Amino acid sequence: MGQDQVDQERREFLKQIAALGLLAGTAPLWVLPKELWAMAPKDAVPQPILAKAEGTNWGQLAGDAVQKLGGMKKFVNPGEVVVVKPNMAWDRAPELGANSHPAVVRKVVELCLEAGAKKVKVIERPALSSRNAFEYSGIKAAVEGIRDSRVTVEYTDDRRFIDLTLDRFKGFKGYSFYKDIMEADRFINIPVVKTHSRTGVTACLKNMIGPTGGFRPNLHPKIDDAIADLNLVYRPDLHVVDATRIMVKNGPTGGREDDVVVKNLVFAGTDPVALDAIGTTLFGLKPADIGHIVKAHQAGRGEMDLAKIKFL
Repeated sequence: MGQDQVDQERREFLKQIAALGLLAGTAPLWVLPKELWAMAPKDAVPQPILAKAEGTNWGQLAGDAVQKLGGMKKFVNPGEVVVVKPNMAWDRAPELGANSHPAVVRKVVELCLEAGAKKVKVIERPALSSRNAFEYSGIKAAVEGIRDSRVTVEYTDDRRFIDLTLDRFKGFKGYSFYKDIMEADRFINIPVVKTHSRTGVTACLKNMIGPTGGFRPNLHPKIDDAIADLNLVYRPDLHVVDATRIMVKNGPTGGREDDVVVKNLVFAGTDPVALDAIGTTLFGLKPADIGHIVKAHQAGRGEMDLAKIKFL
């Protein structure tokens, strides 16, 4: 079974879970019926073939990286609903590197619209439930500046989380997943690369913490396992990694411009482990230094061996 077929079957499967959650009302969906879970497609490891773009026009870099992969039409079909998940977690201005850069996010949204998306939802659940991150990050203004009725910037609704447990989870019994992501036709991840006080580095894999319900600090005791678990269910069709400027110290929040180094880079691909592995090299680290990269690799979510990662 090819990766495209696996991804399509997984989207259909997740939509069935979301529909079951609608039928269940407020009842927690901790255990899937075995009959439904048996319908889940077998996993395929994404190909560690990545795109890299370098330059000073950061929005254009996102477009260049996606184009190297075959263009957004390879990932988004006309009439589809797309969820875009940037890192929009902190009350920080763009130059401080705590959030994805608004120019990168806007470009990805524009590409989705050009590919014919029926709806593009930019969704985030900021850290500490601070809605100010939408404004301070500059992302809300940048996306709404497109002035297209198909685009929305949305703060997660606590009523739209579905509790789910799988026997493959290693960290916790279950997690709360966001229904809008599970129902979407396409899911695009736009993380920013930066240091993190608890995980060492954050990029693609850890960005899946954002659309997870519940009290986030509860995940900290087993954070590496939790990140790997979340990435078993959340499987973006495309990752566009913002390394235009990276926070090299005092992450994840930072707060000073001297915490940030300009790199003028954007990476893209379908393998979150490979992208995160490359991200570690920007800090003079190795993929094996970061626990959640190792865990996600062991769970079959991608390639962490730098020698096996190819660039277009």
